[in-house]
Amino acid sequence: VDDYQCGPYLLDPFYLACTRAQPPGLWRLRQFAPDHFYLGEYYLTYYQQTGLAEEVAFFVDLGEGAMAVLSLMRSTASCAFSRDEMQLIECAQAVVEQVINEAWRLRQTEQPRPAQDLDFKIREVFDHFGAHILTVREQEIVQLLLRGHSSASVAEQLGISPGTVKIHRKNIYAKLGIGSQSELLGLFIRDLTGQELVVEP
Repeated sequence: VDDYQCGPYLLDPFYLACTRAQPPGLWRLRQFAPDHFYLGEYYLTYYQQTGLAEEVAFFVDLGEGAMAVLSLMRSTASCAFSRDEMQLIECAQAVVEQVINEAWRLRQTEQPRPAQDLDFKIREVFDHFGAHILTVREQEIVQLLLRGHSSASVAEQLGISPGTVKIHRKNIYAKLGIGSQSELLGLFIRDLTGQELVVEP
């Protein structure tokens, strides 16, 4: 959990769905994962280590722009959730929503935790990663690449051609002094740990 809270959650398809005001309900991770999620660096360097075969989650609207996500996971030793199992899980939605909303109400009476400040700082690092050397368009592409999108998916998201994305990607790598997507993720993690991003001349 500590590793997840230190940055990888920003690339989690469930978290990203929350930032897009996803409707409440029961959802599978695969419904939100970008086209190359299972080949991306986030999956290979973090998610794969969790040993999960599948993850589904209840999205619960807490009001005032807040959303709770309760994940249910299957290890690789088991198969994915079947259609019948999903229907049974969905039957519990009303109870889950009631329990989570009550827990949230009680939580609101407590003092804010330092984790809330940490969350803000991590988002700041993600939103401004490479800002001193990359253009705004290049930053948009970097954020999508970190989230597991392929060049084709990036092109579709931004409404530009795949060829243009490849040119931007080449320029990004040159500016950052790297040669692969794994090195890109490494730079991002280094930024999260507070190490200054130094680009070789």
